[in-house]
Order: sequence, then C-alpha cells, then structure tokens
Amino acid sequence: MRSIWNGAISFGLVSIPIKLVNATESHSISFRQIHLNDGGRIRYRKVCELDGEEVATAEIGKGYEEADGSIIPITDEDLAQLPIATAKTIEIVSFVPADEIDPLQMDAAYYLAANGPTSAKPYTLLREALKRSRKVAIAKYALRGRERLGMLRVVDDVIAMHGLLWPDEIRVPEGVAPEGKVSVREAELDLADALMATLGEVEMDSLTDEYREAVEAMVSAKSEGAFEPPAEAEVEPAGGKVIDLMAALEKSVSAAKASRGEAGPEAEVTPIRRKSAAAAPKAVGGKKSTAATKKTAAAGTRKTVSAKSTSAKSTADKSRATKSTATKSTATKSTAKSASKAASAKKTAAAPKKAAPRKRASA
Repeated sequence: MRSIWNGAISFGLVSIPIKLVNATESHSISFRQIHLNDGGRIRYRKVCELDGEEVATAEIGKGYEEADGSIIPITDEDLAQLPIATAKTIEIVSFVPADEIDPLQMDAAYYLAANGPTSAKPYTLLREALKRSRKVAIAKYALRGRERLGMLRVVDDVIAMHGLLWPDEIRVPEGVAPEGKVSVREAELDLADALMATLGEVEMDSLTDEYREAVEAMVSAKSEGAFEPPAEAEVEPAGGKVIDLMAALEKSVSAAKASRGEAGPEAEVTPIRRKSAAAAPKAVGGKKSTAATKKTAAAGTRKTVSAKSTSAKSTADKSRATKSTATKSTATKSTAKSASKAASAKKTAAAPKKAAPRKRASA
C-alpha cells in the first residue's frame, strides 16, 4: 500500500520511524456531469477572477481571506517554518481506556507501518505495551496543513491510528431530542426487547452495499443494451401518519422470526393482555382466594406439625418412664441380693461350732 505521510512516533524518549497508510477505501460509484443534448462531459476550469484567464495547477497557491475580503498569501515554506513539534511526528500525550473515547470524535483511519529494519523493535514494544495495558494512546500529529488529534490502538499485529475531531468540534445536540415529555409503557419496552433478541447479532462481513450492486448491474446492462427499467416500487407517503406502536412492534417481531425460520411466514405474536375495568374485580377476587387458600394450607401445615410434635413428645415421655422403671427394678433387685448375702453371712457367724470327735486310747 502506498504511504501518504512519513514521520515518526514519539513515545517518551523512544522514536519509531513509521509510514502512514490509508486503512479504508471508498467503493462508492462516482458520476460525471454531462451535457444532456450531446453527452459531452462538463468540466470545471480554474479561472482567475482578475484577468478571467484559466490557471494551471502549478500556478495555484494558498491564501487566507480576511473578514474584509482581502487575501493574505501563505506559502508551503511559511507553513514548514512554523515551530510545531508534530510537523513530522506523531506525539503520544497520554494513554486512556478505549471506552473514554466518544465515537462521535472518530474520523479517518490509518495503518502505521514500521519504516525500516531499525523501527521493528520499538514498533513491537509499543504494540505489545498497548495490548497488555488494554488502553489506547492519544496523540497529536500534523497532516494536510493542520494539526490533528489521533488515537492509536492495536489491530491484529498492526498499530492503527484513528483521526479524532477536537472536542470543540463536536456540536451540542440542542433541539435534537423530541420536545415535551414522552412516556413509554413497560409492555412496549418488552416488545422492543423481544424484537432486539429476535434480530440478534450479525456477522459484519456479511453486510453488503446493495445500492452499489444495483447501480453496477444497471450500468452493465446499459452498456450491453439489455437494460429494462424495474417495476416501480410502491412507497407509502411519510409524515403525519399515526401508527399503533404496539401493533407495529408485534408485526416486526413476527417478521423477524419468520425471516430466521423460527416461525411460519404468518406467525403472530400473542398480544399482551391489557387490563380492563370489568376484569379488575375478578383479578382482585382471585388474589383474595389465592391468599385464603395459602392461609388455610399454612394452618393445616401448622396443625400437622403440632400433632407430630405432640406424638413425638408422648413417645419420648413413655420411653423415659420405661427407662426409669427398669432402672428402679434393677436397683431393687440389687438391694435384695445384697441383703440376702448379708443375712446368710450373719447366720453362719451365729451358728455354734460342732465339737470334733475324740480318739480312743489303745489298751
């Protein structure tokens, strides 16, 4: 790609030689002015107002017009001698988050190409620093006779620069918003959300300029002598027509679904029920009935829980009583056994001892 400007990026004490390349191109079809009678081309001629003579491009310079109409000549040498640091330098002044840049400031876009082998290292350094910080660089530069504001960001492996309008070039939107207070209902917002969700996202690469394609087809057909004017499309007159916003939103959602194959071509969105005066008492009564049912169910639940609690308490009491009785019985048996042993010992101690049999003496 052909460069349109050569200079350097000033990144603190780092200087990066770069070339400025257009990042966008126009594919719009341009037309020439012709003479309708004979098809001859109409050209603009640069004529001097003083002598009426046509002037060649090499003889045309710049001049500043004063309020009284007088012209002050300005040469390229005059502009080159101005003490502007950004004459051949893109001077980075700060780094900010990308969301701080108002899209209204966006202007032309350029690619910054490394200019020479020595610029590869600092160019890569700046690119990787921008990637890691997730920020963009705000810079000042001079192009086509004026100082401009720019934003540097990373696109793939290239540093791109977007020209920015100066903040004072953004007009305040006074008198643009609708006058008076306009209210939007929740039902309308719900349908708008449904339409947004149905349309969903789109691949940007799939979008094409259909008007340009139609013009190119027409030009091709005319050059081959086979052009036939298309049937005139019916266009409804705009302005002054009162529409039902809800109905329009419902039809839009239905059409979007049909185009995506989510429903048949005649699919309809179920309209949102609107409250009426006759339906209000039923709705209120229904709410009371529902509340009463919930209250009764809660009462029944409390009774069931209470009964279960009483039953559990009774069972626990019986268990404790049984354990207590068993403990008492065991204690009684143990006491009786001890008493029996004591009595037996006493009787044994009190009984008289039998005398041992005497041995007879031998003769």
